[in-house]
Amino acid sequence: MAAKKILMIVGDYAEDYETMVPFQILLAVGHSVDAVCPGKESGQQVRTAIHDFEGDQTYSEKRGHNFTLNADFTAAKADAYDALVIPGGRAPEYLRLNTDVLNLVRAFDAAAKPIAAICHGAQLLAAAGILTGKRVSAYPACAPEVTLAGGFYADIAIDGAVTDGHLVTAPAWPAHPAWMAQFLAVLGTKISHG
Repeated sequence: MAAKKILMIVGDYAEDYETMVPFQILLAVGHSVDAVCPGKESGQQVRTAIHDFEGDQTYSEKRGHNFTLNADFTAAKADAYDALVIPGGRAPEYLRLNTDVLNLVRAFDAAAKPIAAICHGAQLLAAAGILTGKRVSAYPACAPEVTLAGGFYADIAIDGAVTDGHLVTAPAWPAHPAWMAQFLAVLGTKISHG
């Protein structure tokens, strides 16, 4: 298996698990991951938020960790990468206002490169206008955005994931095993036990 070069777009108050866990999983299987944030440089940090499901009508939010960026957003070009990862949390809400972020997402989609988005990451996909006709999972509160963007919201279990072509989506961090397994399959990553 050839190692893939993957771009991860993060921002302040991205969901902690949805940033840290896929970053580490992808590194653990031999891929390289460049984590970038508009307006920040390599070595700077974004703050994360921990979202939990504690029986309330929506998730609770607590301060997470600091996550260190390892590349510069201004240097990120889709043609230099094999795939894109978009964590959820609150970051996609403001990142979707950045034209350069949206153009980058569109470039990955136009090249049919694998895109993995989880939770509120669907807000970036919707704002980029790449969901038409696609079956997409997201945090349930993002279902209207998926539908309004021309996608078909997949109402699946919180630990499930959906693959539609090069797009792999999931509702929230409990889906990491399914989400990352499906993303690795789309990447062509083979893991053997022996």
